[in-house]
Amino acid sequence: MSRNLTADLAADLRNRIVDGVIQPGEKLPSENTLISEFGVSRTVVRAALTRLQAEGLVETERGRGSFALTPPSDGPQAAPGARPVATTEDRLHLLAFRMGVETEAAALAARNRSDRQLRAVSTALEEFTASAGHPAHAMKSDFDFHRAVAAASGNPYYSDCLAALGQTMIAMPRTRLMTGAEHYARDHFDQVVLEHRSILDAIADGDEAAAAAAMRSHLANSRRRFKASARPPSEPGPRPES
Repeated sequence: MSRNLTADLAADLRNRIVDGVIQPGEKLPSENTLISEFGVSRTVVRAALTRLQAEGLVETERGRGSFALTPPSDGPQAAPGARPVATTEDRLHLLAFRMGVETEAAALAARNRSDRQLRAVSTALEEFTASAGHPAHAMKSDFDFHRAVAAASGNPYYSDCLAALGQTMIAMPRTRLMTGAEHYARDHFDQVVLEHRSILDAIADGDEAAAAAAMRSHLANSRRRFKASARPPSEPGPRPES
C-alpha cells in the first residue's frame, strides 16, 4: 500500500515540475505540508523524494529542503523577470512562439552552419538519444539540441532568445514520465529522436526549406503531444499518437 502511495505522490510532484507549476530552482513543499496535503506518512514523503532524486528531477540539500531541477550553472539561465511557464495555456503560447523563431533559425543553420556547429548539433542529438529513461538528462540535452541549432544560424539573437527562455522552454509530455507508461513513453521519446534527426540531416545537407519544414513539424508534433498529455483523464479523446 505504501508503495502505491509513494508512486502517487512522486507522480504528482513530477507532473508539477514538468508542467512548470514548480519552477527550476524553486523549493518543493515541505515534508509537513506534503504529509498534510496527501495524508501520508513521513516515510512515504521521503521515499517519493528519493525516487525523484534518482530521476534527476529533484535536488535535496541538508537543512534547506528539496528543490526542483536547476539548469547547470555553466549553462544559460532564464533571464531575470522572464515570463514563467506555469499553465497549459502558457506552454501552448510558448510552443507557438518557438515555431516562428526556431523554424527560421533552422533554415539559417542549413545555410550558414560551420562544420564545428554541425558537430555540436550532432553531439547534442547523440546525448539526447542516450538519455532515454532519465527525464532530467533528456530535458537538458533536448534544450542543448535546440540551442545548438540556434547557434548554427549565425545570428546571435536566436541564441540569446533561447538562452532567455531557458531550459523550461522544453515541453516534456507526461507520457515520458508517467508511472506504468514506460513503453508508451519510449514510443514518444523515439519519435522525438527521429524528428531531431530529420532537422540535423536537413541542416547537414544545406537544405533550408527542408530544415525549416522539419523544425516546424517537430514543434507542431510537440504541441500535439503536450495537448494530448495535458488532457484530463476523464475527458474523452483519441489516444495520442506516438
